[in-house]
Amino acid sequence: MKYLIYFGLLLGFISSCIQPVEEKDELPILGNKERVTTDMDGNPVLDTIELTITDFEFIDQDSNKVVSGLFKNKIYLVDFFFTHCPTICPTMTRNMAGLYDFYENDPNILFLSHSIDVRNDTVPRLKEYAGKLGISSAKWHMVTGERDEIYRIAEEYMATADEDPNAPGGFVHSGAFILMDGKHRIRGYYDGTLEEDMLQIKADIEVLKKEMYGEAGD
Repeated sequence: MKYLIYFGLLLGFISSCIQPVEEKDELPILGNKERVTTDMDGNPVLDTIELTITDFEFIDQDSNKVVSGLFKNKIYLVDFFFTHCPTICPTMTRNMAGLYDFYENDPNILFLSHSIDVRNDTVPRLKEYAGKLGISSAKWHMVTGERDEIYRIAEEYMATADEDPNAPGGFVHSGAFILMDGKHRIRGYYDGTLEEDMLQIKADIEVLKKEMYGEAGD
C-alpha cells in the first residue's frame, strides 16, 4: 500500500511538471505598432505599422548566398548562436535538430541560424559544425556575414545578440526560437532550451500551415 501511495504521488508530480500544449485557432502577428494619424479632414485615424524583417543577405555553411527571398511563402524558425558557446547553445541546437528531423521532408518548413561570432565562425567552421549534425543547407542555413548586419537583424527580430567579455564564451544572446511566416512577420517566440516549447512550436506550425496553405498544408 505504501508503494502505491508513493507511486501515485510520483505520477502526480510528473503530471504537474508537464505543461499542456496551448491549442490556438490563429497566431498573433508580433511587433506591430499603432500610431494615430489624421485624415484629410483632420480627424484622428488609428494606423497600424506592420513589423516585417527587412531584406538580408548572408552566407551559409556551404558558401551559398542566403537572401530573404528564399523564405518567401515559407514557414521558418530563426535563432542566434555561436559554435563554441558553453552555455545554452548545445541544448538549443539539439532541440532545433529535433525539429529539423521532424520536418525534414516538409518543403514548407525552413531553419535559419545566425552565428554572432563572425570572427571565429567562418564558413569552414560552420560546415564542420553542420556536418556533425548531419543537416542539409537546403533545409537549415547556418549563416555568417558582416558583424553589424548580424546584430542589426537581431534587433529586428527583437532578439539579444552582443559581445560581452564577461559572459561565458564572450557573447550574450537570446535563447529564443522565433517563428516566422512567409511574409517575414514574427508569429511566435519560444524558449529554445525547453522541450515543452518544442511541442508548442509544432502545434503552432500546424496553425500557421492552415493559415498560409489551407487545411491540407499543401
